[in-house]
Amino acid sequence: MQAPLRARLDDALQALRSRASKATRDGMARYAIPSDHAIGVAMKDIQAVAKAIGHDHELAQALWDTGIYEARTLAAYVDDPAQVTAAQMDRWCRDFDNWAIVDTVCFVLFDRSPHAWPKVVQWSGKRAELQRRAAFALMASLALHDRLAGESAYVEGLGLIERTAGDERNFVIKGASWALRSIGRRNADLHAKSVALAGRLAQSEVACERWLGKDALRDLGKPEVAQRFAATGRKR
Repeated sequence: MQAPLRARLDDALQALRSRASKATRDGMARYAIPSDHAIGVAMKDIQAVAKAIGHDHELAQALWDTGIYEARTLAAYVDDPAQVTAAQMDRWCRDFDNWAIVDTVCFVLFDRSPHAWPKVVQWSGKRAELQRRAAFALMASLALHDRLAGESAYVEGLGLIERTAGDERNFVIKGASWALRSIGRRNADLHAKSVALAGRLAQSEVACERWLGKDALRDLGKPEVAQRFAATGRKR
């Protein structure tokens, strides 16, 4: 029989606090992660706590509502993707307050939701920096993990990247680069399309667009990447 939610939440928070350290909390600043709502638990320890808990959708909601950085990270690991709703995704997205929680939630939870692609499109139109970052972090995560979506979804994703490439905000442009590079590594056709887009951006008169294009070209033009897709193309 499962313990009451309050007890499960208390146990999860105690498990986190027992692994917290001031050194870990102080070190978060090196990665531009605000520590105002953090207690200082390393990612490997959060993952260990999550493994011991398993999936618990109800607990994930309670952990998120604490506002504690590590509790929200733990929520991403223990939530059940099949039970994540579109409304929950929007609510959590509105709560995003640092790039690390954005990337973790998108990479380990939201990209496994059937609502993922609609949220990419929706959030790419948001004005807030971290909400728009979420669109590209989710797009990158889908490109890395999703084996079912057809190529058309990623072509649409490239269009979203191009339309928002003029957004010079740090977390947005770096998220867009992550998405562009990830799409370009899926297959030969998408590699060619991604390189073409990166090439256009690299020639732009807009500084942030040039940076985005050149950053993606450095990765997609690596010999091992180019050779892999060149070999794939020869077999077709």
